[in-house]
Amino acid sequence: MKLGADLVRVAIVILAPFVSMAWAAEADSENAKVILVVGAAGESEFGANFAQQVTLWQKACHQAGCPEFVLGLGHAGAANDYELLRQTLAAEPKDGPAALWLVLIGHGSFDGKEARFNLRGPDVTATDLALWLRPFRRPLAVIDTSSSSAPFLAKLSGTNRVVITATRSGNEQNFTRFGQYLAEAIEDPQSDLDKDGSVSLLEAFLTASRRTAEFYRVEGRIATEHALLDDNGDGLGTPADWFRGLRAIKKPKEDAVVDGLLAQQFQLAPSQADRNLTAEQRARRDSLEREVLLYREKKGQLPENEYYRELEKLLVKLARSYDSFQGTNSEPPRPK
Repeated sequence: MKLGADLVRVAIVILAPFVSMAWAAEADSENAKVILVVGAAGESEFGANFAQQVTLWQKACHQAGCPEFVLGLGHAGAANDYELLRQTLAAEPKDGPAALWLVLIGHGSFDGKEARFNLRGPDVTATDLALWLRPFRRPLAVIDTSSSSAPFLAKLSGTNRVVITATRSGNEQNFTRFGQYLAEAIEDPQSDLDKDGSVSLLEAFLTASRRTAEFYRVEGRIATEHALLDDNGDGLGTPADWFRGLRAIKKPKEDAVVDGLLAQQFQLAPSQADRNLTAEQRARRDSLEREVLLYREKKGQLPENEYYRELEKLLVKLARSYDSFQGTNSEPPRPK
């Protein structure tokens, strides 16, 4: 989590079962792992767009050194895509510091009760996916770029998870452009809003949301999609226009924790300083930085002396974690 200069000064995640063993062999890798799920295209125009998005994600993964797997392109084999996705997730390690990214690229639907991501063959519902992901305790990002995707957010929200949907309602049923812009943003240096040398999932979300809104404005159309991000586990989500810079300044409810803190720590390609740290070191650093930023939300709710006294304790604790990284790295890790 990027703390910002003020605090720096004070302290100094698809494969069929026949390849599941190869995937599991990489369980100890400290890099994020990405599963790209391509849905039924319907018309060829959409199929070409979905394939382009996959290419962009693959490029980003290759540049970052992240293993990536694609489900939904080519021949499905003996099992349909629904079963392949279930088996792939079942074979995934459920614990560990390395994040798993699950990216859904395609169309979605909503019947008023259940949201679905349209696969070749049986569709996968939000309820299905929630059940399959229930055992996961490792960092997890689920990105559903389809139409009618919003109900997935409430079903999938949880601890140590970032959930992004292309829509804010199941009734936003038109083809979404957010997915294309997100695939572009994830590896675009211009998406690095705080110029720290890496593009976080939060930064890509904000960039893609801005470009989506700009598309509708330039085209003179009424926007039919409004992306949401949830990483505090409340299942409500926050739109991009509730952020100022990288910090959410609005909350869906008064006592909610702000969204965005965890998403800012999800990166396909960490900066060079972060690459010098082990996954465990990054996880410990990130946890401490989130603790500081969450505590800052209490400013104005506590007596000033008490607030700054407890903040100082947290900053000293964080500074000591930075000190523990020295000697093994060519330069100090830059605070997130």
